[in-house]
Amino acid sequence: MSGRCQRGYTLIEVIVAFAVLGLALTLLLGTLSNGTRQVRWAADSGHAALHARSLLDGLGIDTPVAPGSSSGEFEGGRYRWSMEIAPYVDPALPGALPDPGGRQLFEIALDVDWGERGPRERLQVHTLRLREPGAMATWLP
Repeated sequence: MSGRCQRGYTLIEVIVAFAVLGLALTLLLGTLSNGTRQVRWAADSGHAALHARSLLDGLGIDTPVAPGSSSGEFEGGRYRWSMEIAPYVDPALPGALPDPGGRQLFEIALDVDWGERGPRERLQVHTLRLREPGAMATWLP
């Protein structure tokens, strides 16, 4: 009976097991925090897109389609926007002048910035909008 062997883990094996467990937990937590950042970014950019859409939907209804620029903010300054409207010049017809009494095409450049401690992210939207004859042609800020 004196020849019994005791079997178990050595101290080195236990230390290596804890090291592997610690490395696995570190990688897992890093992945989870990166996922959280991506979800936050997706939510913020979704809000920015909704704000941009609301501004563009009101163009021609709440505010006239006319050359000029305007800016403002949403959600207490968290989202800042600036919009520039200019007559559209077709690159294929650079010398063509628009008919002032007829339909006129305008190019709209809208930027929405957001981020904590200054703008860190930006959504840029460029589109064209047609102004019908007789529509208000003055820019109301």
